[in-house]
Amino acid sequence: MPASSASSSQGGDHGSGESFGSGSRQRTLGLLRNAMKRKESFIQFFVMTGIFFISLKSLGQKYRISELAEEISVLREERESLSLRVASIKSALLREAAADPSGLVSSHLNRLFRDPSSD
Repeated sequence: MPASSASSSQGGDHGSGESFGSGSRQRTLGLLRNAMKRKESFIQFFVMTGIFFISLKSLGQKYRISELAEEISVLREERESLSLRVASIKSALLREAAADPSGLVSSHLNRLFRDPSSD
């Protein structure tokens, strides 16, 4: 290898007076020039990348939907359990109120537990 080529490859562009970023600018221009030459390939690459990202998003939404379905079933079970508990508490209160000889507590509880849609 000749001495002049070794010094130019090791020294870089320091002596040429160009700034540090000029090499990356030339690479960018080269990339754009290459993209214009192979426009169809670049368009196909970007379209395929877009399809890939849309597929990933769709896959994430699929798993999110299955998680939400599981949460819905758990919440329905919890609601049924709470409804049974409320009904049990109501019936226990009404039984206790029925034991009251005056009947005031019973009538008050019946007013409280009355279904508002029946009015």
